[in-house]
Amino acid sequence: METNFALQRTHKHGFTLIELIIAIAIFSMIALATGAVFTTIKSSNDNSQIALKDLQAIQRTMLIMERDFLQMVARAPKVSGQEGEPFVIKGGNFEFESDEDAIGFVRNGWHNPQFILPRSTLQNVVYRLQDKQLQRLHTNHVDSVIGTEPKVRVLYEGVTDFQVEAAFEFTNDELDFVEKIEKTSLPIAIKITLETDAYGTIIRMFQVAP
Repeated sequence: METNFALQRTHKHGFTLIELIIAIAIFSMIALATGAVFTTIKSSNDNSQIALKDLQAIQRTMLIMERDFLQMVARAPKVSGQEGEPFVIKGGNFEFESDEDAIGFVRNGWHNPQFILPRSTLQNVVYRLQDKQLQRLHTNHVDSVIGTEPKVRVLYEGVTDFQVEAAFEFTNDELDFVEKIEKTSLPIAIKITLETDAYGTIIRMFQVAP
């Protein structure tokens, strides 16, 4: 009986130091792997959110431009209180202090319910590129006074080139686009080309209201 009791006691022992070290190492590797997976998932989620916001920004930019071009009107604005040029649309390289192309015109449909605000529904609009920012400029009054500074809204960042072309007639049943825009009549369509860091080359064509 004593021998059997002694044998039973020898089999009842805890973990050895080596076993503890191995167990800790295994749990450490599992924790490291779990942390790496979590970091990867979080990074992917953050990148997805950034990409989604960027996509929404470029889509919003195109919608704003489409709205402006569709509501273009044949009216020459007075710039800084002066008569200025009779062009109802003007654009080209380095116009309006742009780093590349720019385009300026007057649009209708600027929301002013019951004319509560001291302005009309007409609005000066300029699109230009500065410091890799596609900017939209406007003034509160279509015939601005001397010294009026336009309000600048950054529509989209990361733009390396901005090209604008306008078509005023058809040639062989195709739109004839020109780069230098100084006209006293409205175009048929506007074509823009954006070079972006995120999406490369983006080309869009917009119809102008007849």
